[in-house]
Amino acid sequence: MDPITTQVKSFIVDNFLFGQGGDKITTDASLMDNGIVDSTGVLELVAFLEETWSIEVEDEELIPENLDTLGNITRFIQRKSG
Repeated sequence: MDPITTQVKSFIVDNFLFGQGGDKITTDASLMDNGIVDSTGVLELVAFLEETWSIEVEDEELIPENLDTLGNITRFIQRKSG
């Protein structure tokens, strides 16, 4: 697993699943459709991404194509980090 993916997954498991059920999160599983992250959680996730990787997430980037799966998040961070 990519180091970015591992770090994001760890954050999600610790903050949204309270340390349990991380084995059920695959890189292509929808975090929103599976009830893991809600709209408030997205804001927490974005704050974590911005702080951890020193990126800025614009309002127009708050879309499922960037933030709904571990794979999407990893690719998004890679693009933003250049």
